[in-house]
This record gives sequence, structure tokens and C-alpha cells, in this order.
Amino acid sequence: MREKIQNIALSADESAVCILDQTRLPGEVVYLAIKTREDMYEAIASLRVRGAPAIGIFAGYCVYVLSRTYGADAFFERLEADCDRLISCRPTAVNLARQVNRMRMLARSMRGAAPEDITAALGREARAIHDEDIAMCRAIAEAGLGLLHPGDTVLTHCNAGPLATSEYGTGLGPLLLAASRGMEIKAYVDETRPLLQGARLTAWELMNAGVDCTLICDDMAALAMKQGRIQAVLAGCDRMAANGDAANKIGTSGAAIIAHHYGVPVYILLPSSTIDLACPTGADIPIEERDGEEIRSLWYEKPMAPAGVKCWNPAFDVTDHELITAVVTEKGVIYPPYDRNLQRLFGE
Repeated sequence: MREKIQNIALSADESAVCILDQTRLPGEVVYLAIKTREDMYEAIASLRVRGAPAIGIFAGYCVYVLSRTYGADAFFERLEADCDRLISCRPTAVNLARQVNRMRMLARSMRGAAPEDITAALGREARAIHDEDIAMCRAIAEAGLGLLHPGDTVLTHCNAGPLATSEYGTGLGPLLLAASRGMEIKAYVDETRPLLQGARLTAWELMNAGVDCTLICDDMAALAMKQGRIQAVLAGCDRMAANGDAANKIGTSGAAIIAHHYGVPVYILLPSSTIDLACPTGADIPIEERDGEEIRSLWYEKPMAPAGVKCWNPAFDVTDHELITAVVTEKGVIYPPYDRNLQRLFGE
């Protein structure tokens, strides 16, 4: 395995959040030092940083870095405005709002304290968010690996590895942990149209870790399952509703439907911070819609669709809980009924 690449960190002087620009992979490994609120918003909206847990970690650091610039005048007004703007960047992934609001509530609880003391506390909280995600990812990888067997081949969709989180990732965690232990588990990697996170990011991460992987177009998964090439589907999640419905990258629901037809288990791997018990079902999850140019022209040397054709480009779909064999969290493997078992483990 090659040297581990860190995708999110504070700069040495803590004046910037340093990220690995995921829009440049796999051709270029480019790090950016993000200092301004405009660049922070752009980094989230343009997917320079992506993956629900990674966005939450990044946003936590952003709140801290921005708070260092406020001074005593209008400290809380500026903090509230920046928190609101960060949350608005992407509506589907619950981690973004959850971690920003965690930072916001800490600051509110210290109202009346010196700004420098609030800022120092925000720095500690941002680091805690990051450290907690690392620990959660390790636990998820351990629990998920227990569902697989040496020689299995799994289907992945989108990217749920270290680039989308902190260390092992969620959906890719069991594969990377198996590789570190010399256990052979192979993968078919859905390219994941239209942004190609599977082709650009997952294949890059798995190859970097020495995992035997094969890239396929999204619509090839059905044939692979019919021929018995796939023993499990592993996917991450951007928001899970209280009943177990799971919002993830567009195409996950289709893969789960096909897997259900062919009797292939579907495992959704996610940290507890992605579970939204205040959201009753998947029908209540807002679905982000993105620019149609991602379908018409992105990644092509020239547009591959007629000029002016209308496009519908939802970034996510929702996999119904009936299609999910098990949910894997840092607290272990959860089986149906999800409405009761999620509430039992994570309800307040």
C-alpha cells in the first residue's frame, strides 16, 4: 500500500483548511489551501471536497478558520451568517448541517466569553469532529468486514473511501481493511455517472491500496450479478431516514433493486452522524439537483448531446429500507426492523 494521502487538514498556522482537490483526480494530486468564505462555499458546491462525512469535517474546520477573522465586532452575526451559508451549499447530506450546527451551538453556549476563547474552543471542537470520524470509520470497517468472506467480490457505487471521509471510509472500509490484513476481496467498481466518482476516485483508491478491482459502466451491474460475479453490494450513505431509507449517490437505488432480484445482499455503511431520526422516511429527504452540463458535456472533449436538450440531473436517489439487508455503523451491524433498531441505538 502506498503512503496514506490526507484529504483534509488545517494549515500549519491554522489560517486555512487544506484539502485534496477531488475534481483533479486521478490525473493530478493537487492540494488547496482554502482561506476565504467564498472559496469554502465553492469547494463544497463544486465537489472539490465531497462525501457526507468529509463535508462535515471540512465545514467544521471552516467555521473555526473563519471565526479567527471576526474580531470582537459583530462576532456572532458573522458566525451565524457563515454557518447558514455553509449549510446551504448542499442540502442532502445531513453531516454538513449537523457539524456546522454543532460548532454554532458551542459558540452560542459561550456567548459573553472573549472572542479568542470562543475561537480556541471552536478549534478544539473541529479537531474532535475529525478524530471522531476516524474512530467511527475504523469501527465501521471492522463491522463490515465481518459480513464478507475471503474470495468475495463486491460491487461498489460512487465513492465512500478515505476521500469521502477521514481514514478507511465507510462503504470501502471493509475492502481497505481486508487489504491491510492480506485478505483478498475483489471489487467491481461502478463508474457512477455523471460525475464518475467510481471511475475517478474509487478505482484510484482501491488500486492505491492494492485491491483487485475491475471498472464497469453502471448498467453492467445487472449482468455481473446474474452471472454470479458479485456476492455483496457495499454503499455509503449521505442521509438515512428514521425508517432506514438511505439517500446516496444517484444509481444506488437501481443497484439495490437489481441485487434484490438476484438475491445479492445490500449493505449500507455509514457513521451515526449520517442518521437523521428527525426525518421520518426517504420521501422527506431533499434531493439536490445539479447543472445539466454535468450530463451534456462534463468529461467530454466536445458535448455529447444535442445543443439545448433539457436535462434532469438529481445528484441522489433513495434506496427503500426493504432493499437493504443490513446497515453497518460504528456500533455494529443493524438488521430490520430499522425503525425500531435505529431508534433503540441512536435515539436520544
